Amino acid sequence: MPPDAQLAFASIAEIASLYRRGKLSPVELTRFLLDRIARLNPRLNAYLTVCEEQAQQQAVHAESALPGMRRGKSARSLGPLHGIPISLKDNIYSAGIRTTAGSKILHDFIPLRDAPVVTALKKAGAIILGKTNMHEFAYGTTSDNPHYGPVRNPWNETRIAGGSSGGAAAALAAGLCFGSIGTDTGGSIRIPASLCGVVGLKPGLGRVSAEDVIPLSPTLDFVGTLARSVEDAALLLDPIFNRGLKERSLLLGKFPSPRARRAKLGIPKEFFFDVLSPDVQRAFDRAMRILKKGGASIKEISLPLLPETEDTGNQITWAEATLYHQQAGWFPDRSAEYGEDVRSRLEMGTRVSAVSYLKALQTREKFISAIHFALEDAEVDALVVPTTPIAAPPIGEESTSVSGTLHPTRALLLRLNRPANLAGVPAISIPCGLAEGGLPIGLQFIAAVTDEPLLLELARHFEQASPSLWHSHS
Repeated sequence: MPPDAQLAFASIAEIASLYRRGKLSPVELTRFLLDRIARLNPRLNAYLTVCEEQAQQQAVHAESALPGMRRGKSARSLGPLHGIPISLKDNIYSAGIRTTAGSKILHDFIPLRDAPVVTALKKAGAIILGKTNMHEFAYGTTSDNPHYGPVRNPWNETRIAGGSSGGAAAALAAGLCFGSIGTDTGGSIRIPASLCGVVGLKPGLGRVSAEDVIPLSPTLDFVGTLARSVEDAALLLDPIFNRGLKERSLLLGKFPSPRARRAKLGIPKEFFFDVLSPDVQRAFDRAMRILKKGGASIKEISLPLLPETEDTGNQITWAEATLYHQQAGWFPDRSAEYGEDVRSRLEMGTRVSAVSYLKALQTREKFISAIHFALEDAEVDALVVPTTPIAAPPIGEESTSVSGTLHPTRALLLRLNRPANLAGVPAISIPCGLAEGGLPIGLQFIAAVTDEPLLLELARHFEQASPSLWHSHS
């Protein structure tokens, strides 16, 4: 790997170490990444807006806070994210920076304030490189954007990066940032993380503020992190994470806790394994062997209501998304400015009755209880399942064959992710291997509410136990 690629794919901790030893400065690193974005982004289309001037100003400020920054002198760090260049999904408010939500309607929208998550990241010293491309209004799983062009997967540019946070995952996989903030309503962080070979973490209810984030479905929307390693995901999440008074930091120690090493993991008998490509099944089976060898115990459990999660999630999302767009004055008045797929889903929302919506909310409440009772009754610490049933499909593919049967691509990608949104529980996707065509495959851990620390420890334990399965695209 050439030196520039080594730097582009370094961990946040490695960058911080270079800063402390005076081997690198925030200004140098920011300039390096901006040049790399200028070279690679026209091909990948991961960024919609690059904040060159603002990023350079933030880098100068970060550098000025490191009094020992001159070559040959040790530097004082103000925290693990100090001087770390990151990106934001383009539906998150950023003061003075265009925020389009991947739409034509908001093409020229420039917020006057930062979302709370952005304020917290800036306070931690992070440098904002730009806003990443996404599925229009976060309402899809491919990031094949009709207004700004598709995000291309760095592993194979004819393939989707996944959605809706596709630009964030592609930027990470291509070494165009060191972390990103995304949103997840039915898998929109974990799907692109799986398809691009990075880590995607959706926290539980109330853990990260979604204020000043353009919504899709407020009941199911979550803000979370994407990174190239579990440790980096934790470093990025920690400053934006709402914790109880007695809860410890999310920052991981050198070794996973004994609880992570001896975890009891549940595999649902129902639903998750009904539709899987052979590549994904093989990667999952290999991951289970690694987890068992590392000390985990694994048992099958029953999880009620899983087959109902697809329709329940659709009813809630269709109704809430359409209501938001009606209240904003965009739909149906500006229908012609939406992409066809988003417009058709907004039209579906007009056909959801009040009774159907309320029934869906009731089913959600039942599912929340079911998943918690299942974890408790089965005496398991977390669930372990595939993230997506398939590796990244070609751009524009509407239906994908799995074992000779065609399935709607969007439904396939949502299928294994939506349950964690409905239950409001934390979930993380981590790389667990490659398909025969060389495309990444993701493994998903799902834990109970407030168990984000355990989730990170489980993922880190797997990461350490399976270094040959962790990969970066250079």
